[in-house]
Amino acid sequence: MGKHRAHLVWDWNGTLLDDIGTVIEATNAAFEEIGLAPITLDRYRELYCVPIPLFYERLMGRLPTQDEWLLMDGAFHRHYWARADACGLADGAAELLAAAAEVGRTQSLLSLAPHERLLPMVRRHGIEERFVRVDGRIGESTAGKAEHMVRHLLALEGVAAAERIVVIGDAADDAVAAAHVGARAVLYTGGSHSRGSLEAAGVPVVDSLAEAVAVAEDLVA
Repeated sequence: MGKHRAHLVWDWNGTLLDDIGTVIEATNAAFEEIGLAPITLDRYRELYCVPIPLFYERLMGRLPTQDEWLLMDGAFHRHYWARADACGLADGAAELLAAAAEVGRTQSLLSLAPHERLLPMVRRHGIEERFVRVDGRIGESTAGKAEHMVRHLLALEGVAAAERIVVIGDAADDAVAAAHVGARAVLYTGGSHSRGSLEAAGVPVVDSLAEAVAVAEDLVA
């Protein structure tokens, strides 16, 4: 890598994949099944957090029981995956990924989406070759991204030291995961969090992926 090149670790849902509208649709379809009132996008962004049961606690005023959690989680994923194929990439995402390859920047993809679901979607959008590694979640987990980030970076080959790695995501959890491994982070407002909640993470917050890449380069310059 060149002297001023960052390695970018991209998030998928809400970052490269423009699926926040589908997330809200699936959330409300699941809520209808269990008798909860629908939620607006602004309210979702205000309350969303991981682990996901804590998000439901914010909605319900209490932690869900194990049975309630299983019901809500199953309902959400059933509705989400029925709609996911209709989601497109975020504005400019494909072009940014292609441009990175042209200038010799390396990139990888780390998501909490199930790996067996993630990889076909990445391939369907024609961008798999842009990444040196693609990792989704293996097994069941409601925890955050930090430990997944550790495993992801350990599996990467030929990538710069952590201080030259920048995570680009749409959630405060992406900043937490970056800090856990000594990397930087840039957070994008097009996904699951409000700007206010992202700014509370103490890292740069941007409104476009093009700006995210530019800020990432500045962070390691």
